[in-house]
Amino acid sequence: MMHIYQGIKTIIKVLGLLLFSIATSFCSYAQEENLDDIDGLIDELFFTDQQFVDELIESDNYYNFLYTTVSYNSNTFFSGRSSIDQFNIIPQISYYHSSGFNASISGIYYENFSPTWDFTSLSLGYYNTLGKKKNIVYNLGYTKYFYNDEFDDFTNSIDLSIGIRNVKRIFGSTISGSYLFGTDNSFQIISNSFVNFTLKKTPDFALRLRPNINFIISNQTISFIGITEPQLMVEEQVFTQNVFDLLNTQISLPLSITSNSWDFELGYNFNLPNAVASEADLSTTSFFNLSVGYMFDLKK
Repeated sequence: MMHIYQGIKTIIKVLGLLLFSIATSFCSYAQEENLDDIDGLIDELFFTDQQFVDELIESDNYYNFLYTTVSYNSNTFFSGRSSIDQFNIIPQISYYHSSGFNASISGIYYENFSPTWDFTSLSLGYYNTLGKKKNIVYNLGYTKYFYNDEFDDFTNSIDLSIGIRNVKRIFGSTISGSYLFGTDNSFQIISNSFVNFTLKKTPDFALRLRPNINFIISNQTISFIGITEPQLMVEEQVFTQNVFDLLNTQISLPLSITSNSWDFELGYNFNLPNAVASEADLSTTSFFNLSVGYMFDLKK
């Protein structure tokens, strides 16, 4: 039974890291004199995968800032799969410098898990652009995870993301890959595509709708109980199966409000999980998210 428990725990941790990767994939920007200059530098917290970081890089301006955010998700679905009915909260502090260096500290709180604070993560990264039009942006990073239980299967990850968008930044796509390792190892891929609609914009206010779709692919080992009949005696046996497949497709409808250094977002999200290995057909799930962010300009 311990093998079964460890297998289930490993699956939850992998899917939890996927949830965490999506929920903390956002961009931060330096503060300027008004919103026309920054054009939505802090207007997006969820599911963006650095959609606007390249705006600062290609401007060749110096920037140096902290961005803080607290995100609330009304329910917890590990890669679209149902779990205990509970909310989760993700606080994060990120630092960006015009040299390309970035760092962040974050974690995740679950309403009903024990311990409720699952882990804390520390990340270091470097981002830059490619191409004459600088419409290709990439980020290379390393993340260290500190768990509040004895889980040590995945305590490190090496992350690489690359994205492309049109010149006016109305639509674009990003693909991110992470190699997770510790006493075990795994690999995950998250693909994101977005469309950006500016509903209202003034010098100190912006209202935007940015529908996006994510595809989550991961490598994992699934443990399950099977029935065998050796010499006509029915026995339960633990089997494992390695799977590398599409786990979930997520459609998000985030509405963001940006006002000076503040950023607010309310979104609704649909999960379309894909059954893999021995899983039965999975139902579509949904939840809403709410986030509040603030940027501290360190140039001043």
